[in-house]
Amino acid sequence: MARPLRIEYEGGVYHVTSRGNERRKIFFCKSDYEKFKSYLRQAQDKYDYLLHCYMLMTNHYHLLIETRHGNLSKIMHYINGSYTNYVNRRRGRSGHLFQGRYKSIVVDKDSYLLELSRYLHLNPVRANIVAKPEDYPYSSYRSYSFKEDEAFVQRDLILSMVSIDSRYAPTQYRDFVENVMDEKLDDPLKQLYGGALLGGKAFIKDVLDRVNNASMQRQETSHRRDLDNAYAVELVLESVAAYFRASPDEVKKGKGVYRSIAIHLLKKWTSITNKQIGDLLGGLSYSAVSKVNQRFSEKLSTDNRLRRTVKDITDSLSHVKG
Repeated sequence: MARPLRIEYEGGVYHVTSRGNERRKIFFCKSDYEKFKSYLRQAQDKYDYLLHCYMLMTNHYHLLIETRHGNLSKIMHYINGSYTNYVNRRRGRSGHLFQGRYKSIVVDKDSYLLELSRYLHLNPVRANIVAKPEDYPYSSYRSYSFKEDEAFVQRDLILSMVSIDSRYAPTQYRDFVENVMDEKLDDPLKQLYGGALLGGKAFIKDVLDRVNNASMQRQETSHRRDLDNAYAVELVLESVAAYFRASPDEVKKGKGVYRSIAIHLLKKWTSITNKQIGDLLGGLSYSAVSKVNQRFSEKLSTDNRLRRTVKDITDSLSHVKG
């Protein structure tokens, strides 16, 4: 059976989350939160990783982790396994505490780490648990904004993103977070590629190049095709848009040659279905996508100018995709 993709490499940054089995509690009292944090520290001693941010909620947790040695699976196996054993012993229970395997997303730290830290630190405010993030005791927020000492939290990188002067960084980080408490923030995790990547085009290409190595190719993964498709779909739309000096959204909503070329290239460069193509391009039916592509292919065989246009776009796409 295919399993979710695990992308592991030196210097990888991840948003990691795990939920209680059947969404039940994983933390039952204050000492449980403290025990979980002790396993975070112990895992650092054993596996040498950086913890940029944590948020522990009643039935789930969020971590922003950076691995020095490409060993996220070992880190998370130790943390989740140790904590499960602790809860089972303490509460006289057995079996799974967490709902399946942990979920990990590879994050472009230059573009999303700061924004993700804010989104996570505001989690208990959005859930109406507290009025201000500093009132919630089970997150890394106070260590950022009030210099409370939690040696196992690596604050320097994120704080450097809000101020080059470390003396003012905690105050500026607090302003960065709390100034948007009354706003509805977009969830940055909605911008995922293939269910596993959060970042821009260059970042995604770099990670996919890592995934394409021999060890990753041996993995059976439910997301491997999704990752390739997500990247390729974006490139097709951007390449068509660039040629016609339009935006990708204009290509999605457009008709005529925009849409026909996009359909042709999506079918050539990706393995997404006609239905997926139709949904992407304004809600076309499966059969409509098939008919558009058939008519376009017939025209392409006799129209030299159209062939040159498609070749130019394909050449630019090939160059970018590398």
